[in-house]
Amino acid sequence: MNQSQEWAPQAIQAEVDALKDKPGALLPILHALQDRIGFIPEAAVPIIADALHQTRAEVHGVISFYHHFRTTPPGRHVVQICRAEACQSVGARQLEVHAKARLGVDYHQTTADREITLEAVYCLGNCACGPSIRVDNSIRGRVTPEAFDELMDELQTRPLEVMG
Repeated sequence: MNQSQEWAPQAIQAEVDALKDKPGALLPILHALQDRIGFIPEAAVPIIADALHQTRAEVHGVISFYHHFRTTPPGRHVVQICRAEACQSVGARQLEVHAKARLGVDYHQTTADREITLEAVYCLGNCACGPSIRVDNSIRGRVTPEAFDELMDELQTRPLEVMG
């Protein structure tokens, strides 16, 4: 994901044009836009709707139905907590409560410093090592509240530039 890339209507149109003739093109288009931009800009909805001969409401309905799709830019890091049953049975619910309190956000929200976006995910395929989280593209298992705090401290710490 290249969330720092600026988007423009031409970039959106290029992604739409590349995929619009595929069967069931809407989901591949939405995935391609989110992969390229980091979220689905509101301005993309009419472009997609026109290309696929759908209403804006239909496109928006799909975006809002799938929790995976974001309509605002994510933070510098995306943290996903597994909410599947295997992880819940070994402490994911407690980790979820702790993470929300530690970050001061709920799912699908971003911290005020724009560093961390918190999301739920329903299986990371790491069931034997729960509770599991994914930070950007890295999966971590057996995450305790203390380990979560250490990781968040690392993610939210940036080196200072010293001017001399």
